[in-house]
Amino acid sequence: MIREYILLFTSWAIDLYFYAMILYILSSWIPPLYNTRFVRFLAEISEPYLGFFRRIIPPIGILDISPILALFVYKFLAMLLLRGLYTVLYAW
Repeated sequence: MIREYILLFTSWAIDLYFYAMILYILSSWIPPLYNTRFVRFLAEISEPYLGFFRRIIPPIGILDISPILALFVYKFLAMLLLRGLYTVLYAW
C-alpha cells in the first residue's frame, strides 16, 4: 500500500514539473503573459533545467529548439527513475 503511494506521488510530482515547463515554454509566445506572477514562478522553477539545455544548444535565428530536447530528456529520465523506483520498491 505504501509502495503504491510512493510511486503515485513521485509520478505526480514528475508530471507536475513537466506541465509547469510546458506552460512556461508556451507562455513565452504570448508577451503580455510573460510578466505575470504565475509565469515568473514558472520561470523560477523551470529555468534552472531549461537553461542548462539553452547553454548547450543555442537558438537558431529566432527558433529555440532546446526546450524540445529538454522535455524529451526529462521524460526519458523520468521513465528511468520510475522504473528504477518500481524495481527497488517491489524487490523487497
